[in-house]
Amino acid sequence: MTDAIEARGLGKRYGRKWAVQDCSFRLPAGRICGLVGPNGAGKSTLLGMATRLVQPTEGTLHLFGVPVTETAVLAKSSFLAQDKPLFTRFTVAETLRMGRELNPTWDQALAERIVRAGNLSPDARVGTLSGGQRTRVAFALAFGKRPELLLLDEPMSDLDPLARHEMAGLLMAEAAEQGTTVVMSSHMLSELETMCDYLVVVAEGRVRLAGEVDALLPAHALVSGAQTDDGLPPRLDLHTVIESHTVGRQFTALIRPAGKVGDDWRISTPTLEEVLLGYLRAPDAPPLLTPSARVEERGVTA
Repeated sequence: MTDAIEARGLGKRYGRKWAVQDCSFRLPAGRICGLVGPNGAGKSTLLGMATRLVQPTEGTLHLFGVPVTETAVLAKSSFLAQDKPLFTRFTVAETLRMGRELNPTWDQALAERIVRAGNLSPDARVGTLSGGQRTRVAFALAFGKRPELLLLDEPMSDLDPLARHEMAGLLMAEAAEQGTTVVMSSHMLSELETMCDYLVVVAEGRVRLAGEVDALLPAHALVSGAQTDDGLPPRLDLHTVIESHTVGRQFTALIRPAGKVGDDWRISTPTLEEVLLGYLRAPDAPPLLTPSARVEERGVTA
């Protein structure tokens, strides 16, 4: 199956500063992927390059095997920006009509079903709707296009917990039914844990972690134990240490084990939030990409 996204050596520079640099990864089709990183990490720039709103400085980017520079990719994807730009003077019905007029693959029945599920009147003007209602209309536009790839930039950041839960259920149900690949930028780690089966973590413009959630979590361990007189136990150097900290005479470390871990250490499997926070707090930690996320560069696995 063709990958939904394949980036090879992708980079974007603004003046002397690189927003994204040497970015190579793959996203298999049909996944719901969380795009994670601190502010300024390059998430919005990556989404911008995938939507042709930002032109790469270097490297290549393909969507479903088609270079992003070709106009054919426009029909394959939908983009929902964080501020959900809609015409506030349009009614809900007029907004859906706009989607129908602009998109040859428009699915009116699907768009209307999403709107009706929120008990929205077709005659209601967008400017009078609540944040959750406007988000529903924006999702109806995005899904009504029947995209193969749905790109979302902080789609639920302005919603209350109840509306977020409702929109998350809508997103997962429609994505599963349509087979849509979803890339969702979000700072809400608990939201990612319940919705996403794939992750791409970026820090300082580079991919630090990418792959299936079910593969990434077992690759890590939380270990804790007693410090030596000189600090952390030397045996810890046998493993890839993502981050560590000490309290009194005890240390705790997030590691990628390279073999057996000491019997005198307490060992547990970290949560997704603990792994993500570990990489976000330690942007210089060695990156980890699962086989499905790695890109073959000139015959060598990158």
